[in-house]
Amino acid sequence: MSVREPARIGNASGFYGDRFAAMQEQLTGGELDYLTGDYLAELTMLILGRDLMKDPSRGYAKTFLHQLRENLALAIDRGVKIVVNAGGLNPAGLADAVRALAGELQVDAAVAHVEGDDLRARADELGFGKPLTANAYLGAWGIAECLRAGADVVITGRVTDASLVVGPAAAHHGWRREDYDALAGAVVAGHVVECGAQATGGNYAFFQDRAEVPDLRHPGFPIAEVHADGSSVITKHPGTGGAVTVGTVTAQLLYEIAGARYAGPDVTTRFDTIQVDSEGQDRVRISGVRGEPPPPELKVCLNTLGGHRNAMTFVLTGLDIEAKAALVREQMEHLLEKAPPAEVRWTLARTDKADAATEEEASALLHCVVKDSDPERVGRAFSGAAVELALASYPGFHVTAPPGNGSPYGVYRPAYVEAGKVPHVAVLPDGSRVDIAPAGQTQPLEDVPEPELPEPLPEQPHRRAPLGLVAGARSGDKGGDANVGVWVRSDAAWRWLANTLTVEEFRRLLPETADLPVRRYLLPNLRAMNFVVSGLLGQGVASQARFDPQAKALGEWLRSRHVDIPEELL
Repeated sequence: MSVREPARIGNASGFYGDRFAAMQEQLTGGELDYLTGDYLAELTMLILGRDLMKDPSRGYAKTFLHQLRENLALAIDRGVKIVVNAGGLNPAGLADAVRALAGELQVDAAVAHVEGDDLRARADELGFGKPLTANAYLGAWGIAECLRAGADVVITGRVTDASLVVGPAAAHHGWRREDYDALAGAVVAGHVVECGAQATGGNYAFFQDRAEVPDLRHPGFPIAEVHADGSSVITKHPGTGGAVTVGTVTAQLLYEIAGARYAGPDVTTRFDTIQVDSEGQDRVRISGVRGEPPPPELKVCLNTLGGHRNAMTFVLTGLDIEAKAALVREQMEHLLEKAPPAEVRWTLARTDKADAATEEEASALLHCVVKDSDPERVGRAFSGAAVELALASYPGFHVTAPPGNGSPYGVYRPAYVEAGKVPHVAVLPDGSRVDIAPAGQTQPLEDVPEPELPEPLPEQPHRRAPLGLVAGARSGDKGGDANVGVWVRSDAAWRWLANTLTVEEFRRLLPETADLPVRRYLLPNLRAMNFVVSGLLGQGVASQARFDPQAKALGEWLRSRHVDIPEELL
């Protein structure tokens, strides 16, 4: 195969629990060179850490092994190399399991894995304390080494999500460590396809636009055609559902990022250089991406067990909602005063409507969440006390679930470590081990200067309307922080948005953020901006500190808020 031909790299998983059939759909839908799968997230590492505590032979994503049972022979027959991070905390164990499966299926498959990211044994030495998991984000060169050695299946532990695409592209095209622009282009392609169907219309703000997304019943999974210069075309197999448009790609580009410099272990990617253009139906070209040397440190994902949590939800119906909430809260605090949980959080969701046509529409929800290091204090002592109020509290008392025990929760925090202190090892199909050197050239990460604002629109009539009529959004989590990317689809709308949606206006529209640090980053090349809200999610998704613990719907809340929009944009 000529290196001038693009590497066709598909994705079949965006998270641990994604569509099981996606692997087979990608392998049978058309031509591919590589098939990737992202199974890891901050929460997943905690789940796998708890699995490993119960059974030292586990710690990997079992779903991948079940998928491979149905598809390994098919992949080998079609010449498709598989690259996944499903190894989690035990990539060597999953690689052994894949070899055993290949033997059972009588399939000749060369299996390799990448290790070194797991820093648990050195956590204290590195100043991380005693976490349950401690994993550095490795880059793409271990994957590339395994593929160059002839691996059919490459298993990794914690690598950056985009590395699953960068590694195959680098091996395919013979890139060098200093080919920063090409590497950055592949990072962008990897960032777009890493979350599966989010690039093909899933979770898309304008999903109701049938001209853009005609059929979202069963969206296909994405493919990145990565060229030798790092440019790419995002597409999907013909005949599959969903759509690949400039909008769906832009939405994914804004997912879980911060500023214009997007740091990785192999390259820092300049998101302010990305050019996105339509190349026909379900084909979007990404070009112009510039890269810089990576920072000298690697990010580390640390998870610890924070204690135990429990929750009860009281249904309050009809009149006197606030008084009913106050009564049950007073009763619960009285019942728990001898052994109160360390943390008690009450939230009243006024979902009720006046003069409602149904009982459900007449009801509000009072949530009580408790946390403590002692599981007894948040177990039946708490939930049983709530249920015991059934005949002794406000009129219409009922709860949404029976009493139950608490469950462990985790606490996430990021850390950083010098890249040279983290081993990065490619274990090849023949068992030989190759040490992957850290980046030879590095550059400390700095914010890009804020670009100039475009000229405001001329004064004209405005209408009060939801922001989402003209702007799309996508939001997500990074530990305890949340990001909201907002974009528009015309130059005129960009001139209005950039001058209107300031940090102050963002805080006004989302009162939860009013007292939190908020940063705004402009990306004029995408007609987009990104807001990063520090601390909104507490100690991360595993701590369940908020109603929407991963901020997945934060952008949709923002789009629902009313602002003064120029008539010409509506």
